[in-house]
Amino acid sequence: MHPAPSVILFTVLSGAGFGLLAFLALGAAPVYGLQAFLLWGLGYALAVGGLLASTFHLGNPQRALRAFTQWRTSWLSREGWASMAALLLLAPVALAAIFGGGLPPVFGGIGAVFCLLTVVATSMIYTQLRTVPRWNFWTTPALFMTFALTGGAILSGQVVPAAILCIVLALLLVAAFRLGDRRFADAGADIGSATGLGAVGAVRVLAPPHTGPNYLMKEMIHVVGRKHSARLRQIAIVLSAVVPGLIFLFVPPFPVVLGVAAVIHIAGAMVARWLFFAEAEHVVGLYYGRR
Repeated sequence: MHPAPSVILFTVLSGAGFGLLAFLALGAAPVYGLQAFLLWGLGYALAVGGLLASTFHLGNPQRALRAFTQWRTSWLSREGWASMAALLLLAPVALAAIFGGGLPPVFGGIGAVFCLLTVVATSMIYTQLRTVPRWNFWTTPALFMTFALTGGAILSGQVVPAAILCIVLALLLVAAFRLGDRRFADAGADIGSATGLGAVGAVRVLAPPHTGPNYLMKEMIHVVGRKHSARLRQIAIVLSAVVPGLIFLFVPPFPVVLGVAAVIHIAGAMVARWLFFAEAEHVVGLYYGRR
């Protein structure tokens, strides 16, 4: 799949933002006054900024609000409703912390649930696609949730949870890369199933379907070299999980240290998410002989 920058920014930033909001909502980082303003503001900025970035990938961004009407069938719509619910429910909790007060834990608990539901809905936008075998697998929602929780733990300065989640994230990335490489073959898709002519006999491509590239070829087909992919995988694991994990294990959690760990983690998450899209093979590639 074509790794559009807007979608990468959307999934990485919103995931980290809602992860941070969930930790703050549950009281994992009890902050008040200016510190609360900065942390809650960062959470809202990442979550809202990520959601806004997603609209740049739409053909008609002005129609984004129409997505809210399809909640019965669309995970994108459910994501929109869950995110709005989370942001609205947590606004009083954030304001109470900023002005030195507090609300009963139930308010933050409900908001945290909607934060995590937003991440689940985002992951299901991709997990539901049977036409992309690498995504249509349990590792997709697991990765989205682990990235969100890891980012939230790092941004909120949760030393022990962040270190543990970094270890889990590293192992999960390795599993997702290795298992994902076999998903297309395991799905049993070939040019016969892609064209619907498999029952007739062996199918092969005689000529390209088009004389030039079209939308499907630009958006659904992206080729990454094996050596390039292998190096980027290593970078993604090291930056998103290994380095931040080592920082939390062996370096005192000063604010500057936490900031450096967060920047490194986000950079690694960007690389991992680029690979998430770039390595995802859509079955339409079989029709064009691009597998």
